[in-house]
Amino acid sequence: MSMRIAVAGAGIIGATIATRLINAGHEVTAFEPEPDGLPTSSGNASLIALPEIAPIASPGILTAVPGWLLDPLGPLALRWQDVPALLPWLLAFLASATPARGMKARTALTFLMRSALQDHEELGRVAGLTGHLRQTGYISVHDTGASVDAALKEAAVVKAALGYDFTRLTPAEARQMVPQLEGPFAGAIHQPVYWTATDPLAVLRHYQAYVAGKGRLVPVRVERLRQTEAGIEVQASTGREMFDKVVVAAGVWSRAIVRGLGIKVLLETERGYNTTFTNLGWNLPMPLGFADHGFVATPLIGGLRVGGAVELAKPETSPNFARARAMRTKMRRYVPSLPEEGGSEWMGRRPSTPDSLPVISRHPGDDRIVHAFGHGHLGLTLSAVTARLVEGLLKPGSADPALAPFSINRFQ
Repeated sequence: MSMRIAVAGAGIIGATIATRLINAGHEVTAFEPEPDGLPTSSGNASLIALPEIAPIASPGILTAVPGWLLDPLGPLALRWQDVPALLPWLLAFLASATPARGMKARTALTFLMRSALQDHEELGRVAGLTGHLRQTGYISVHDTGASVDAALKEAAVVKAALGYDFTRLTPAEARQMVPQLEGPFAGAIHQPVYWTATDPLAVLRHYQAYVAGKGRLVPVRVERLRQTEAGIEVQASTGREMFDKVVVAAGVWSRAIVRGLGIKVLLETERGYNTTFTNLGWNLPMPLGFADHGFVATPLIGGLRVGGAVELAKPETSPNFARARAMRTKMRRYVPSLPEEGGSEWMGRRPSTPDSLPVISRHPGDDRIVHAFGHGHLGLTLSAVTARLVEGLLKPGSADPALAPFSINRFQ
């Protein structure tokens, strides 16, 4: 049965959800305050990161955090003036960093990853999008033998869960695959299963155009939802409109909508920075990850993107582009041919939960509202599978029990 459905947000999560719902025959309106802007999904590392099932909150990361925080330009930074606002999220993050909870999160992410690539391919066909993904593989570069050993252990866990192969590389073997790796390092891991989006902004724009052409894309922010017997009323600065069902997929701004409905959620921004070079005259043959520094370098169809790391801060806090410069400086240790200057700098706000699991869930007590946000570093990777799962949650009947770890009820 066709329904009138609103989607709050048209970043990569909202746009893929809206695309899938339109294809299913629904009348869809997506609300996005800046449809021509550059949301988080436009500046990501472009990876379809299928092996990344390890939650950020883990016992191992707790031992590394103090050292990282002492380096203001290290892989993890905290805007200290924002700590009071971030404290509930930070405490929940610490509580999630136990072996038992980490295993539950890993199992849940494995469930999503099993179909993530197939869902991307299916949704691309629906939207007439081809050639946007390519299997590039991925090499993680490590400074010490201990770091290599830890990466091998994680790769073995991933292989046991998902069957993805990996190979340990000596520096010489890594340089055969990526000749630009001229600087010193202890070793590397090659994982062939990684895919790359040739241009994440072009992918986003394609899905947004599909929504605008076959549905509606309204350039306003959803401010509030009101539950009525007649339906769900969407309230925005331009007025009010009634829908049969609503999907909340507005990134970190979803939390205001959720709290307006009278329920809780822990959702903050892990801000990431990057620099994109478009006129180097060369490019990497595959993505590189600098594991001990928390950033990656990805070859795009139009250049090279260097970015990553985590900065915990309020969404409105001003950016610190020294973090982008720090990543360029560090990369030059390994790839000396990278220029010291140039490129275009960018900052994005990854909407993140403390347990590293997105919210993919019906609203408590009202299945006319479905939530889909909090994908952290994996927004692009998990966008298409999230769209498929949301379509299922909008149908009558019981939710798949495998979705229980993603329920918003865990914050109540």
